[in-house]
Amino acid sequence: MIRHYTMPFSTIVMIMAMLSSCGKKFTPLHFTVTNLLSIDRKSETISIPISKISSSGEKIECENLQIKDGDKILVTQLVDNDLDGSIDELLFQTDIKGNKEKNFTIELTEKEASQLSANNITTYSRFVPERIDDYAWENDRVAFRTYGPKAQQITESGQPGGTLTSGMDCWLKRVNYSVIDKWYKKNVDSAGYYHVDHGEGYDPYHVGNSRGCGGIGIWNNDSLYVSKNFTHYKTIATGPIRTIFELTYAPWQANRLMINEKKIISLDLGSNLSRYEITTTDSQTLPDIAIGITLHDKTGEVKLDSALGYFRYWELIDNTALGTGIVIDPATVLSAKDRRVDVEDQSHVLIITKSQQNKVIYYAGFGWVKSGQFTSQKEWDEYLENFSKRLSSPLIVKYL
Repeated sequence: MIRHYTMPFSTIVMIMAMLSSCGKKFTPLHFTVTNLLSIDRKSETISIPISKISSSGEKIECENLQIKDGDKILVTQLVDNDLDGSIDELLFQTDIKGNKEKNFTIELTEKEASQLSANNITTYSRFVPERIDDYAWENDRVAFRTYGPKAQQITESGQPGGTLTSGMDCWLKRVNYSVIDKWYKKNVDSAGYYHVDHGEGYDPYHVGNSRGCGGIGIWNNDSLYVSKNFTHYKTIATGPIRTIFELTYAPWQANRLMINEKKIISLDLGSNLSRYEITTTDSQTLPDIAIGITLHDKTGEVKLDSALGYFRYWELIDNTALGTGIVIDPATVLSAKDRRVDVEDQSHVLIITKSQQNKVIYYAGFGWVKSGQFTSQKEWDEYLENFSKRLSSPLIVKYL
């Protein structure tokens, strides 16, 4: 049986009210954010550690913190990354032009700060028992899902309707509001609902036993070994800026090695790419980790840029262009392959990486022309290239 942990909203409120780091004194904290790149950055997420805010020893009421850009109060999100009952960071987003600096202030309000964005646009993720046992996540631009152990068991027992894969599925959205709950509910009422575009987007993306968009495997002796479906999940955060969750997989075999795999996946508002932090361990030296993008019918166009660390596939699905992509620190890339074979669902772009302390971090996602976010392959390439540049040159936060 699947094990899971999802923190309900009522529990979050209770924990925040009882935080050991909270009190009533607080001196406003001023800080600057600097963009060292010449490119403009939009919806850039900035994390302020709670330890930095209370470094003077003052006690604070975390739920009453607000961040101001001049006179403008910004949307914020408090995150407890390890679910230990103490808030770890305060998130906010800003737009900042190339080679510019902006000033911000953190202050305490008399009442709880607003955690909701305009029009309630948000990030979201949850376990989906009404569709066997998917886990789905989304923001204002994209949506994804992957599959749990019950779907695996159905397939392995020879029954129809299951799914056996650790690949990542893309849900093609063309609205900025949340669709996960609606699409799954409609699918319960009318099977296959979300495979048809009713005006909000749909799921035409085939995963099968492929890596989908950003699934991993172990590359060993010119063969790709992969896990099965996730066995446990943990929802860490959902909110107006970031959703975070954890997936754990049963130990699986890669050639003669037994692999233990865990993923922490997050998605920020305004981003087309999810962040993946993969931890894989075994009793011996860890082999090379491969990150994959399925090539479907192999008629699309591949681009491999190991120097900048971005890789993409551009294809037509239902006569509309879709770009999928992976961005990773180029220093961790060993090689990249356009691997096309005759076996169904086994043709991929594969990025072979070296782990650092048994971890690999990368970003994977898509851009769909019908969403209106991108109009051409060139624009998708520019997005991935700029994303890579932003990763290599993070915004500089300086406390005054």
